[in-house]
Amino acid sequence: MHLVNLTPHPVAVYSVDTPDRIEPGSVLPLRVISPSAQHQPARLGQSVVGVDDLGLGIPVEQVAFGTGDGGVTALPEPVEGVFYLVSLVVGLAAVERTDLLVPHDTVRDLSGSIIGTRKLARPHRS
Repeated sequence: MHLVNLTPHPVAVYSVDTPDRIEPGSVLPLRVISPSAQHQPARLGQSVVGVDDLGLGIPVEQVAFGTGDGGVTALPEPVEGVFYLVSLVVGLAAVERTDLLVPHDTVRDLSGSIIGTRKLARPHRS
């Protein structure tokens, strides 16, 4: 089996007993999965379908995410023996794909920013 990272950044995978929050560098990841050099990052598409005036003083657009023209971009065709690591939003938009994995059970730095993951998940629609 082969894992291809279609996110735009390296993904650090920590052991399952790593605390939720750590000082960066205090715990070494088990593995760092670099972004693919052969593929563009997979992103959730979006298409503006309208504009709302809700009286909030903030522009509000009606946006189709992950459907029609707002589909997932740059997602390669399935290849036997290959799993693709994608962001959660891409994985949820393409839940019909059985070859997509997403970061799951995240590890954060002390300020709360995500710096890695302890597990991967396969999005599933129940």
